[in-house]
Amino acid sequence: MDWVTGLVLGGKENFNSCLVIVDRYTKSVRCLQCHKEDTAMDTELIFLNNIICICVFPKVIIGDRDPRFTSKFWINVYDILGKKTYIFYSIPPTNRWFGWKDDPNNGGNN
Repeated sequence: MDWVTGLVLGGKENFNSCLVIVDRYTKSVRCLQCHKEDTAMDTELIFLNNIICICVFPKVIIGDRDPRFTSKFWINVYDILGKKTYIFYSIPPTNRWFGWKDDPNNGGNN
């Protein structure tokens, strides 16, 4: 999953980017028009409407986006599909990242 940006404006909605998704299993490529300013939520809707509806749910997505973007993207996708998501981090999350409140009387649990 990667973006091609800096394209000439085109289409009714003046798209200026292309979201490229490669399926390693079928060796197929999907190029989806989008905007450079699209958020994780916008990308998630493009992904759900154009990939999930015609393919099975992917086991792995490889991309070079910021981890915060990828995390938010996956959480939103799983939320819409009504599935439970488990995200593991190499660095333990801190309170300031997620707004969790550690209660010393609760053993650090929410």
